[in-house]
Amino acid sequence: MKIPDYIGSLAFGLKMGVILPGMDIVEEILKPLSRCSMDGLLHDGDVICITESIVARAQDNFITVDDIAREIKEKLNLKEDSRLAVVFPIASRNRFSMILKGLARAVPNGEVMLQLSYPSDEVGNQVISPDYVESLGKEVLTLDDLVGYEFKHPVTGVDYINLYRKLIEEEGARPNILLSNKPEQVLEFEPDGVLAADIHTREKTKEIIAKRFSNCITLDQVCNQGEKYSEWGLLGSNLSSGERLKLAPREGRQLVKKLQSRVKEEFGLDVEVMIYGDGAYLDPTSGIYELADPKAAFAATGGLDRIREGVKYKYLADQYYYEGHKNPNEIETFISENAKRDVARDCDDREGTTPRRMEDVLASLADLVSGSADAGTPVVIVKNFLA
Repeated sequence: MKIPDYIGSLAFGLKMGVILPGMDIVEEILKPLSRCSMDGLLHDGDVICITESIVARAQDNFITVDDIAREIKEKLNLKEDSRLAVVFPIASRNRFSMILKGLARAVPNGEVMLQLSYPSDEVGNQVISPDYVESLGKEVLTLDDLVGYEFKHPVTGVDYINLYRKLIEEEGARPNILLSNKPEQVLEFEPDGVLAADIHTREKTKEIIAKRFSNCITLDQVCNQGEKYSEWGLLGSNLSSGERLKLAPREGRQLVKKLQSRVKEEFGLDVEVMIYGDGAYLDPTSGIYELADPKAAFAATGGLDRIREGVKYKYLADQYYYEGHKNPNEIETFISENAKRDVARDCDDREGTTPRRMEDVLASLADLVSGSADAGTPVVIVKNFLA
């Protein structure tokens, strides 16, 4: 079946069965792609988008809380009574609660100094009311400032400050929670080791801390080697069952290239392939930036390594109309010819278009279509998007 010419960009999810550890994920994805090909729904230029979760699950890329505790002790040279500082984690049960549990387990007779940014974390989750912070008139807040105070996240209803405090206490460690937007603030409490736990700003945070304290690592330096690992370390990890976490997929570049080659072998088609995580968009209602993964796309084939940009269709339609061209077909021809011209990015014809990385746009689109794979469609095909 040929997609009609009057259809523009199109994205649809493919239903797949449960993916389990040990499965060959490339061969499993080829099964629904084969049905698409037989039905005429797979063509040259399509983009095959795979959610990271099924890749990591097929790779059996799971670790435990004990794995985290062991690694953090080794990499920061901690003892059971050491003082561990954790700077700028996000407020998330899925993304950080089990990580924190492992960190606290590393120092069961020690102390975990947890420094949160305020009023929100780096992806927009509020951890405290801005009005309450303003009423205190302080740049640094401690647990003493929060006695009798409770702030529940406006979307999840979770009080993350108390949740994190309890998780630390359950492992036997002493919680010392402070709120400050200066990374180096935690050094005033003389930690034995520091973990920069932010995602997108981790290198800057580490750089600031390293000017005064050398024993500091980032989340991507934990669980980034060994039998179970990801190049991203703990970045992009998710809560799994019990005390297990699923890491981000490993060796994604090799996988997308393999699937691209197999599609060429099986169906004679040239496609692009990517592994996507969270979409890179900001929710205007909650103010939450969805991207809790280190990147929107963990891996992509070479054809997606470019910027998506184009001419402003509605701008040109207005321009040609007011220049005296009243025939819509004539205007369509002008716009089509204009799109083929090689013009500078600051040209008026591109006015209003925002250049974005192709893989970021596609990952966000795929994440919305698949509903983070909750719709049972962990593979998304995007058509007529790259032209």
